[in-house]
Amino acid sequence: MNIESNQPLLKPIRVGDLNLPNRVVMASLTRMRAANPELVPTQLHAEYYAQRASAGLILSEGVFVSPEAVGWANVPGLWSEAQVRGWSVVTDAVHRAGGRIVAQLWHTGSLGHPDFLAGKTPLSASAVNPEQQSVTASGHKPTVVPRPMDKDDIRRTVADFGRAARNAIAAGFDGVQIQGGYHYLFNQFLNVRTNLRTDEYGGSRENRARFLLEVVETVVEAIGAHRTGIKTGPTTSETGAFVSTDETLATSEYVIGRLNDFSLSHLLLMGAMSDLSATPLATLAGNGMFRHFRKLYRGNLIANVEIDRARGNRLIESGLVDMVAFGRPFIANPDLPTRLAIDAPLAVVDWPKVYGSAAEGYTDYPAFQALPA
Repeated sequence: MNIESNQPLLKPIRVGDLNLPNRVVMASLTRMRAANPELVPTQLHAEYYAQRASAGLILSEGVFVSPEAVGWANVPGLWSEAQVRGWSVVTDAVHRAGGRIVAQLWHTGSLGHPDFLAGKTPLSASAVNPEQQSVTASGHKPTVVPRPMDKDDIRRTVADFGRAARNAIAAGFDGVQIQGGYHYLFNQFLNVRTNLRTDEYGGSRENRARFLLEVVETVVEAIGAHRTGIKTGPTTSETGAFVSTDETLATSEYVIGRLNDFSLSHLLLMGAMSDLSATPLATLAGNGMFRHFRKLYRGNLIANVEIDRARGNRLIESGLVDMVAFGRPFIANPDLPTRLAIDAPLAVVDWPKVYGSAAEGYTDYPAFQALPA
């Protein structure tokens, strides 16, 4: 369907070297469909992403950059030749359908589990249990105390992100997004509760941000700033070791300020995911997150979390953000931009089927069919 709309959400925008037909971004959604030993995406992935090609930009599910980055069951990687071949099928399908897709590069750090690592403990900034849940093949399991990364671990991981970025381009992706947020590896370095290091990767906010910025620099050198985006910010679930402190906002301000040096394609910023009223981040509730960081970041800003059609249009029209990422709505509405354009009702997610290995609950949501006039 040819979508024409005066809505801010449906207006074109240039991001890096991509001309996007609309500002509706498909957010990263872990769906656990790579149920094979090599963690290779399949034809089912290709069908799923191609169905959603009307998005201005598709952000892939988080994709692991190395075997030791794995921390969620049945999620594909991007370190092997087989995985590159598998993703090539996916990107070809998306491009044939007229879409654009970038790979989100992921390392779970201490949110991983020994089940993924042949009994070894996962890596992180320090030996601090994040007190979260790891999604293993046999169900949710409590996280464990991780092994602190030494300098060789850090150097190897920086190189892994550079390799995964090059692999992404070889697989036909239009770029990458570094997963630098939520509870994952880089936030484990940024968070003063989980980073107790006394070397150049701990202590001051400049030191705690060093690892992430080294990865950004490496990825930019590998594939270019115009193909590199990032997801980062102060948002967490406010549970376990990830409860905001007086350092949380200042750390994110420093990181996002430094990102201006790279001229990246975009920054994805998550809104509040929990009640912030009694935390040091209280001013970031509602649109406060986007209002605050819009003043600090000079590039394309993507908003995410609890955004509907009306709010998305207001955010863009007011200039607080440039694009809006929708996650859950894209699960059951593969043609979401069309539905937003005509204000059609949104289909409801069949939650028991969100995770699994089958096509059911994954590629069987139909496009909207308008009733005859």
